[in-house]
Amino acid sequence: MSEVVTESVGASDRKRSVLWSYAVFLTVIVPIALAVVFYRVDPFDPAELPLHELAQQDLVVPRVNDRLLHGSEFIGSGQMLGPEDIAFEPESGVIYTGCADGWVKRVKVNDSVSDSVVENWVYTGGRPLGLVLGLNNEVIVADAFKGLLNLSRNGNMELLTDEVEGRKLKFADGVDVAKDGMIYFTEASYKYDLSGFIWDVFEGKPHGSLMSFDPTTRRTKVLVRNLYFPNGVQVSPDQKSVIFCETVMRRCKKYIREGEREGSVDMFVDNLVGVPDNIRYDGEEHYWIAFSTSVKPYWDIAFKYPLVRKILAIVTRYIGRPQMEKNGGLLAIDMEGKPIAHYYDPKLSMISGGNKIGRHLYIGFLHHPYIMRLNLDQHAAS
Repeated sequence: MSEVVTESVGASDRKRSVLWSYAVFLTVIVPIALAVVFYRVDPFDPAELPLHELAQQDLVVPRVNDRLLHGSEFIGSGQMLGPEDIAFEPESGVIYTGCADGWVKRVKVNDSVSDSVVENWVYTGGRPLGLVLGLNNEVIVADAFKGLLNLSRNGNMELLTDEVEGRKLKFADGVDVAKDGMIYFTEASYKYDLSGFIWDVFEGKPHGSLMSFDPTTRRTKVLVRNLYFPNGVQVSPDQKSVIFCETVMRRCKKYIREGEREGSVDMFVDNLVGVPDNIRYDGEEHYWIAFSTSVKPYWDIAFKYPLVRKILAIVTRYIGRPQMEKNGGLLAIDMEGKPIAHYYDPKLSMISGGNKIGRHLYIGFLHHPYIMRLNLDQHAAS
């Protein structure tokens, strides 16, 4: 009898061993084999980024508020999806913002944000991203799909430009206007449009440019080529330069507008604590750079290694893009590019723009359905 029991136990052990082997094969070996096959056959070819160009020391910010959500108010919640950039008209107290549904909206903010009024103003039919007030309070819009637009005060829309050097613009992004009327804007990529922006980030190749549009001659000109996803644009208050963000390289550069070095490009600030989107000047000797996410730890590794970016591209293509964004916020820097204060929150991501208006910091998002506001007198970085 004991021999029968022993044989039964042995058979049971062998069965468990076989099942365990199958389980290991299905859950470990097969996924690894499939991953190797996908990696070899997938044509996506990311490049090394020139990270050696960045400052070797981390950017040290003297003042920090790492609880941006604490004390923040939400304006127009549910009435505007993805208010990407913010332009303020002081005379009327109206905020203009472009949203994911194609509408440029006007927002009248009252003392109580619950009483704020959100109005559908102009429908572009595309995706308005960067926008800025023109010299006569018209609104200049960089629409990712339509190009550079002018929205008159009465809401009429005019196409300024949608092509350069004989080709159509692929991805208009940030914009600003100089006091002489010259309009500066970025094309984030000539290869990918907005719907494929993540592929441009993963590929790590310089497909972008800084451009100008002269409203007098109607000429569109490429000023700086081979940029790594150029994004936000801001003309300096002295009008001598144009600051623009290079998202993938986590830096802002300065294009010289006039003088002996006209046309040259300098580094303004680099090795940023986050991935930069828009940049805006607040009229009080500070620029505000919006960060969609911090760079550590995930993005830091991805930026360093093309292998990691290819794996992320494969995962994105066949499974869906992993959510790696966190610690979204804004960085205040002075006129020399030195950091002043960093406002962020671990629970925030995809912050795309913001500026200090009065005593409040107004914040826009690529996807979230509201503008966020923080009273800087009550919640200043420390």
